[in-house]
Amino acid sequence: MSKIIMNQLTHPQRVRLLYKTILRLHRGMPAELRALGDNYVRDEFRRHIKCNPMEAQLFMTEWARYASTITQQLGLRGKPRGELGEQMDPQSVEMLKDDQVVQLYELMLAAKALEGDTITPDDVRGRNK
Repeated sequence: MSKIIMNQLTHPQRVRLLYKTILRLHRGMPAELRALGDNYVRDEFRRHIKCNPMEAQLFMTEWARYASTITQQLGLRGKPRGELGEQMDPQSVEMLKDDQVVQLYELMLAAKALEGDTITPDDVRGRNK
């Protein structure tokens, strides 16, 4: 979508467009990852309905970056080309609020369970293997 058209949209319209785009992108993921991703996206967008303008800008930027990354990883036909997602750099993790760290940790546990990985005591304690 062109920048001119995007600038004509209201903030709620841009949020809705990004939300629907992400859900459409998830259609190219394996079913269990799609369900996990869709639920996470819905929850995150609901949590940020009443956030302040600065948080809203950061939220939209990060979710647009996510949509871009998933678009590149799924390719033109919407089928995964290699692994989905990317590692978070330690500096980004350090900048997260406590509740965000907990949320990220819970997401990691859910993703590991979907992949059939065993959740180890180190995962529960939050240590790297």
